[in-house]
Amino acid sequence: MKGAASVKAGVMAYDRTRGWMGIQDDLAAEEPLEIRVDTRPVSVTMRTPGHDEELAAGFLLTEGILRRGDEIARFHAHPRNASGAVLDVQLHPEVRVDLGRLTRHVFAASSCGLCGKAAIAAVRAMHPPVEDAFEVDVDWLLGLPARMREAQATFETTGGLHAAALFDANGGLVVLREDVGRHNAVDKVVGHRALQGGGPARRMALLVSGRLSFEILQKALAAGIALVAAVSAPSSLAVEFARESGQTLVGFLRDGRFNVYAGQGRIGGCSDSSRK
Repeated sequence: MKGAASVKAGVMAYDRTRGWMGIQDDLAAEEPLEIRVDTRPVSVTMRTPGHDEELAAGFLLTEGILRRGDEIARFHAHPRNASGAVLDVQLHPEVRVDLGRLTRHVFAASSCGLCGKAAIAAVRAMHPPVEDAFEVDVDWLLGLPARMREAQATFETTGGLHAAALFDANGGLVVLREDVGRHNAVDKVVGHRALQGGGPARRMALLVSGRLSFEILQKALAAGIALVAAVSAPSSLAVEFARESGQTLVGFLRDGRFNVYAGQGRIGGCSDSSRK
């Protein structure tokens, strides 16, 4: 079905006890979305359909093009694109934007080859470090992956989507979004909060299902998120960025364990001595 988060496909499956058989498999949908600002194309991303308005809003906010969700007047599907693959973000007339500040295609890819320090400096010029002083305990942190997993409805059927989830200080799930792209899932979470009128997500934690890249930390900083965690590993540039930006970075959060790579002071009982 067009626009669905998953699609069915006929495949041949092999089982040691049953041999070959034809089955219907659920696949995570991946389709292009062109994002426009006042009819001007600014990005094409491969995404899982659903929550496209949140994705567009989050992308523009985390790229530093917009500052608040209320700068958006409305969303408009392109009238000549029946598939819904083009979305125009129409801003209020008084809003002025500099599309030259777009960064994703400049240095966000892990293979781009731009100096890491130059990338960090470019983002820091747009977003100041986070300075919120709060502390979470170990049990609070260890409980987040199970809460995220319980809410991953599409992953349950396809096994092929990344997830990003925002949790409050009590460990409550604020919003979860799934997508074939890690960065898209984060944009959808950030966009959801912005379109609901929420300000910077201080004293909240962002958990992602895959690895932590520089781009994920960049987007979290733009949303004011001080604590970012993943069930997998961070990259070296992500760690450097988190330390420069005052963020707490937690990796390998699974099976009752985790590593703290930056911002140890926000984790109860954790010492910075290992970094000295």
